[in-house]
Amino acid sequence: MEFQPLLERIVQNGVTHAKWLNTLSFMENAGARKISKCEHPVSVTLIQLKHAAEEHRHAYYLKKQIGKIDSELCKTYEADELLAPIATRQYLHSLDVKACRYLQTAFNLNKEELKFAAYLFVTYAIEVRADELYPVYQDILTKESSKIMVKSIILEEEGHLEQMINQLNEFSPDWNQHAENILTIEKELHDEWINAIAEEVSQLDYA
Repeated sequence: MEFQPLLERIVQNGVTHAKWLNTLSFMENAGARKISKCEHPVSVTLIQLKHAAEEHRHAYYLKKQIGKIDSELCKTYEADELLAPIATRQYLHSLDVKACRYLQTAFNLNKEELKFAAYLFVTYAIEVRADELYPVYQDILTKESSKIMVKSIILEEEGHLEQMINQLNEFSPDWNQHAENILTIEKELHDEWINAIAEEVSQLDYA
């Protein structure tokens, strides 16, 4: 499922658009919490702290954008305030579980090492996805002359991707082939997520 036509449809309806922003906010927040969970108790890096802080800020920023539609909408992350809530909640969790399984087999790591490897590879996959999704979304917002903007997020996500590649280079000389396998896992989960959203949006009455 191509997500451009889907996003074009989503932004036509205020409530649906608010839920989309809230869904992105939920995912940024979940990502930030996962990064924090992967931190080593003492040897956490500056980049990791910066990354978690920025993902939390993205969650906050997206949530605030909802106010430009209607400040009464999507005040929580309850299921009825998200698009495809089950698929949304499963996406990151499943990616984490499947990536850990793969990395454990590929690298034979202890618990702390696996946590860090999962942080590197899962975050890399998410950043590759964000680099694809946010610019498409911003183009649609610009075309629609929307008050909502995600340009600041795009810039930071590009920086994150660069940082992840630098860290992966240090982690393993052949990280690229393993990353490709993680990206394949992510694509399958992402497609399931987008399809679930598309199905929900197709049932909405836009008349």
